[in-house]
Amino acid sequence: MPARNLDKMFDPENIVVVGASEKEESVEHILLENLISRTIGEVFPVNINRKNILGKKAFSSVKEISKPIDLGVIATPAETVPGIVKECGEVGIPALIIISAGFSEVGPKGEKLEEQIEEIRENYGMRLLGPNCLGIIRPSTNLNASMADQTPKDGSLAFISQSGALATATLDWAISAQFGFSSFISVGNMIDVDFGDLIDYLGQDPKTHNILLYIESIENAERFMSAARGFARTNPVIAVKSGNYEESAQAVVSHTGAIAGGDPAYEAAFNRAGVTRVDTMDDLFISSETLAKSELPQGPQVVIISNTGGGGNTSCR
Repeated sequence: MPARNLDKMFDPENIVVVGASEKEESVEHILLENLISRTIGEVFPVNINRKNILGKKAFSSVKEISKPIDLGVIATPAETVPGIVKECGEVGIPALIIISAGFSEVGPKGEKLEEQIEEIRENYGMRLLGPNCLGIIRPSTNLNASMADQTPKDGSLAFISQSGALATATLDWAISAQFGFSSFISVGNMIDVDFGDLIDYLGQDPKTHNILLYIESIENAERFMSAARGFARTNPVIAVKSGNYEESAQAVVSHTGAIAGGDPAYEAAFNRAGVTRVDTMDDLFISSETLAKSELPQGPQVVIISNTGGGGNTSCR
């Protein structure tokens, strides 16, 4: 599907939170509280056991809401999600973020749930981020459709992470360092929206000048290569790729349910697409700070000054 179909996910007006809760410090409570703070559109909580949540009228189903909804955010037990996705499709909600965990990352039962969700999503033509993800943050529009309880400053770098925990750690660092992002995205299991879709979309976003990636695996290599190559022609794409060794590759399988490809294949793909690969998250942070504080060179004339041959060779890599 074209990148423009992600508009309702990134710039929604009316939003429904399915599983909204009054229980303080719960994911469902944080989600609703984040979204209520917006000044654009309306937020509708859905909870079968509540009439009001945080001063908002609560509904027992998305079907009870009369206004058109742009984005649905789902945070309910995994086994309930396929039915909720179907209801969202029936009322014409075009975009969903599934925060809930308990899918392919936990085994065959979760894989079947993902298959059901994908079939329903495809039938209704919805776009879907997740499941098993942190969500999306867009500081420029005060959109925090995530379970993070803080929003970073507005900036020109987009960060896309396949790990929710690592995204949370990055967010904590960014807020303490007063560092800004144009978009902050946790993709989770990527049963629909993936790295390629997001790079394509962000390539059309005037606020995004650079993209940072934390990658565990890439399912659609052709789509990724095309999108990354297009963006990297004029702006940097910097990536950390985990699963480089046998032990970490196995950890990737159990974390997201995806299988990490061979490291040499990823290295070759990054080189062909113009993606700059760094080895650690520290390197990614340093790169991000450099990009945020400096202008890109206007031409290919770069001078390297080194007091050792080895240092010069490494810099030319």
